[in-house]
Amino acid sequence: PFFLSCFLKALPRKPVPVEAGDCAAYTPLLTHGEQVDVLDRLDFVLTNISELRKEVEELRNSLQHLAADIVGEVRSHLEETQRVTRRRRFPFHRERSDSTGSSSIYFTANSGATNTDDGESEGGYTTANAESDYDRESEKESEEGEDELSCETVRTARRDSLDLINEDETYLILDSSLDEGLSQLLQQADHLHDGDEQEKREGFQLLLNNKLAYADQGDFLWRLARAHSDMYDITEDTDEKKSYASDGKEELEIAFQKWDQSAECHQWYAILCGQLAEHESIQKRIQTGYIFKEHIDKAIALKPEDPKSYYLLGRWCYQVSHLGWLEKKTASALFETPPTATVQDALQNFLKVEELSPGFSKAVRVYIAKCYKDLGNNSAALLWMNLASELPVNTKEDSETERELEEMRSVLEE
Repeated sequence: PFFLSCFLKALPRKPVPVEAGDCAAYTPLLTHGEQVDVLDRLDFVLTNISELRKEVEELRNSLQHLAADIVGEVRSHLEETQRVTRRRRFPFHRERSDSTGSSSIYFTANSGATNTDDGESEGGYTTANAESDYDRESEKESEEGEDELSCETVRTARRDSLDLINEDETYLILDSSLDEGLSQLLQQADHLHDGDEQEKREGFQLLLNNKLAYADQGDFLWRLARAHSDMYDITEDTDEKKSYASDGKEELEIAFQKWDQSAECHQWYAILCGQLAEHESIQKRIQTGYIFKEHIDKAIALKPEDPKSYYLLGRWCYQVSHLGWLEKKTASALFETPPTATVQDALQNFLKVEELSPGFSKAVRVYIAKCYKDLGNNSAALLWMNLASELPVNTKEDSETERELEEMRSVLEE
């Protein structure tokens, strides 16, 4: 090779006496064997350098692909997050706070075989009086703007990563963005929860899609559990109902590790326990009745101004006061202190609901009328039946209590 021939020419040669003249020859310092050995070593070095160059090139290509993958994942995550968190706010009017939302409540010690004289409703209370206010044209424009914003955000994130900005400042920026995104997400979830069945399904899927990002946030987790309860109410299949209720309970059991002081977590845990117990044996329902009462009491202690908790407690007291002989005997055999409550206890809780939120629902006023009727105060029962008639039918339970209202009216007027 040319390189090697040049190397050989550059090798030092042994000088000869001057007397030899111009015809004198110079002999190399290295013997032929030593030259071959040097050439072999040089060939080995060159081979290693060539292989090292290849490895460096492969490493460079791998790093470029890795960087492209990371940027792609960041872009995808940011675009998905911005589609949710930067979606425009829906203009809607909410007459009641979220605490008046769905509360499908079932007393867990009621076997269903014993019928009360009043034909008690076992349906849940759900708010379904809100309609979708989607503006399709504005939404399309908003999503187009989101795509441009997403690309700019990725470019900014890539630029910031190269500039090595202060880590504390980065944390504060991300934390602020998380709070803003969570707030908008929860607002949208509340709006969908107050809508029809299709919107409830959309709300459930929305929360499920964002579980990875907000799984450590208490306000997110109890809304996710509430969405499971909504799906329980919507679904007709028994196995699916049990699955939704069970999954919702598991979400809150995890939440209690950090958010045990959340009234909403206890409230929805009680509701989901009641829903799941509807598909279990009478013994399990009685056991769950204690759990239901325990968590409702905790919810009231943590948030005593929430009318929904008193409504749930009132329902529990009313159903316990109307337990049949079989349920009472079973409870006495299984537990030293079986659940006890009176119609008067139920009435006090329902009246508390009216005190905190007048006109909370038609169902509340119907229950107040039923309590007065059971206590023999027919004039008060008629008064509350008339007050119940003034309220619109907003839920499935309202519709069921409307029928009870007409039956009671006909009985009392006779």
